[in-house]
Amino acid sequence: MLEPQSTVFFLLLMVTFGALLCWVVVARQPVFRVLAACLAFIPAMMFGVAAVNKYYDYYQNWGAAIADLTNQGVQAEVPNGSGTEVTFGTFLGNRIDTRIAAQQGYTLRLTVTGSASHLTRSVFVYLPPQYFRAAYRHYRFPAIELLHGFPGVPQDWITVLGAPTVLAKLVSRGLAKPAVLVMPDANGGRGISLQCLNQVGGPQDATFLASDLPRYIARVFRVWRPGRAWGIAGYSEGGFCAANLGLQYGSSFGFSGVLSGYFRPSDNQLSNPPRQVNPFGGNNRLARRNTPDDLVESLRPGASVPLFWLGVGSGDSSDVRNALIFDQLVKLRQPGVTLQIVPGGGHTMLTWRKLLPGMLEWMTPRLARVVAYEQRVQAHPASSASPSRH
Repeated sequence: MLEPQSTVFFLLLMVTFGALLCWVVVARQPVFRVLAACLAFIPAMMFGVAAVNKYYDYYQNWGAAIADLTNQGVQAEVPNGSGTEVTFGTFLGNRIDTRIAAQQGYTLRLTVTGSASHLTRSVFVYLPPQYFRAAYRHYRFPAIELLHGFPGVPQDWITVLGAPTVLAKLVSRGLAKPAVLVMPDANGGRGISLQCLNQVGGPQDATFLASDLPRYIARVFRVWRPGRAWGIAGYSEGGFCAANLGLQYGSSFGFSGVLSGYFRPSDNQLSNPPRQVNPFGGNNRLARRNTPDDLVESLRPGASVPLFWLGVGSGDSSDVRNALIFDQLVKLRQPGVTLQIVPGGGHTMLTWRKLLPGMLEWMTPRLARVVAYEQRVQAHPASSASPSRH
């Protein structure tokens, strides 16, 4: 009843604010009036924050808010135990209970430095339960790179959207296939927006996300090399990233999921001091090359184009219009575009939570088919036919 979006919570803040204002009126001593006025700012401020949270449907419970703000709750917990019932193992320097990991999966946080971009970013990696099971010991998994929006942080995929939990439930119901989820810090800070671009004279974000990071993950984990067994997806700004990087690096990603994305870049938002800059240094040709609506039309014949899945909420007319235009443009190069519209949905976390299962149900079986084909090619190079990604 007292969760961040509950009516009772809002009423409690209003009652508290009203009580403090009454105290300001009836208090006789100035010190108590000043104290009551100062305290009244607290529920007023919380009401404003809660209203914004409710509008964007960000945090649904206090646990998600605390985990996000304190950067906790994103790594698998290691239970205390001893004896034969608990089997501990060492994984990338982390001491984990491999039996629990084989049931629930394991999420870890890495710090990755790109060899080409020279960027250093935090990356969260979710390994599905199958990764730790004997039956999958020699199986190389497909991967999906998940890109957050702005403002946002990579653990929003875990604490707010619950992507690992959603995927695990879909796999258990036979609606999806296991995959490794890679959730990088796409901007280098909550108040920074780089739009996953290689900024002229600045951070080479696209190189890190589309080249350095996939290669690193494929080298460190039991994951296929970048290519058709990799997917990329994102919401809002991350949706633009998934569209742009999917087209720019078609040889690195076989599938792209765009949730309420846009398809024309704006200025980047930097910090220290806060300012906006043109990421292309005024180069119009470079800007067009990073505008998915223009890029998809200018790709050379035979260029690798990922399969696209688009999702929007019908309540945001701008998102719907952008998605319909991009859908038509992509179909000229890649006919197998899927478009899902959430009735009444807006540009909010609630809409993206509703879209996420559909995107995973669409993408992971196709990734699994690509993996099966790659395995056949390795086993019988001369007899394998090219797989259908549809």
